[in-house]
Amino acid sequence: MQVRRFGGLVLLAAMLGLSGCSNVAYVAQAVRGHLDLLQRSRPVEDWLADPATSPALHARLELAQRLRAFAVTELKLPDNRSYKRYAELDRKAVVWNVVAAPELSLMLQTWCWPVMGCVGYRGYFSREGADALAAELRADGREVWVYGVPAYSTLGWSEWLGGDPLLSTFIGWSEGELARLVFHELAHQVAYAQDDTPFNESFATAVERLGVRRWLDQRADAAARAEYERFDARRRAFRALVGETREALRTLYASDADEATKRARKAELMAAMRARHAALKAGEWAGYAGYDAWFDNANNAALGVQAAYDEWVPAFERLFEAEGADFKRFYAEVARLAALPKAERRAALAAVAATGVEE
Repeated sequence: MQVRRFGGLVLLAAMLGLSGCSNVAYVAQAVRGHLDLLQRSRPVEDWLADPATSPALHARLELAQRLRAFAVTELKLPDNRSYKRYAELDRKAVVWNVVAAPELSLMLQTWCWPVMGCVGYRGYFSREGADALAAELRADGREVWVYGVPAYSTLGWSEWLGGDPLLSTFIGWSEGELARLVFHELAHQVAYAQDDTPFNESFATAVERLGVRRWLDQRADAAARAEYERFDARRRAFRALVGETREALRTLYASDADEATKRARKAELMAAMRARHAALKAGEWAGYAGYDAWFDNANNAALGVQAAYDEWVPAFERLFEAEGADFKRFYAEVARLAALPKAERRAALAAVAATGVEE
């Protein structure tokens, strides 16, 4: 499935200390899960030198190291220990995220941590833990989505432990998709705005898009470019469909209609979205089923979290051009914006989005 699912998750935030029995249990699973991940990881050089490493994995690890070097030299992303180790996991996701929203709102529930501020998701290293929280939230009347995350970022704070490792949950992805993930997660180490998930995720998404275009143009062969275009064409269609539905729902929820009317209209909009997906699948997608699970389970929570990855991407792409397509200048300006109060930061981004860059 190619739905955007990179949480930018910072479990170390949970490790900084919280009170309350439920929070103690959450911190304990976070600590155990992260340490287990680190213990499983070994330097990529060791894997490459090991005759037991399969030829397929050997090739992917070599590709990942080329991507890592490109990220540093061409995209000016941090040159540190991240993605120089690799870990084999016995599951398809490293973490399961839980997101929740009210029945008639796209506003995600947030959880707050010392230092890191508030985020609109909560991550677990076991599906059972995520499902338990989901059940509690549903009992409280929330719409909930639980989804697997193939990678997460510790924002560079785990350097002393070896950095964020490559994982079996994503190492086998196509070249363009692997590039997107590496560039996205490394971008999280460049700038972080407290209590502003859309800013953080949209920035990382903008960097991944800028980066993958350069990688494909400069380093990839024709087959890799064609494969990426097939993936990305479906992703663009998905974003457009979900974005239109999300905006229609946002307008509906903000209207003066009574709740019964809102519920009925919401059902119509969701049904129309699913029908359009079915048409895409039967038509230009030629039966591609990678988005089926998302549309089958789509609700306010799923729509709300998707917005975090899309909301400010055009503004960041325009800001990049305004800074002369210079990554260092771009990152400096993003860091400046991240340090502003949230209202000022969003006003600045809105101004960039509204004006664009003159040709």
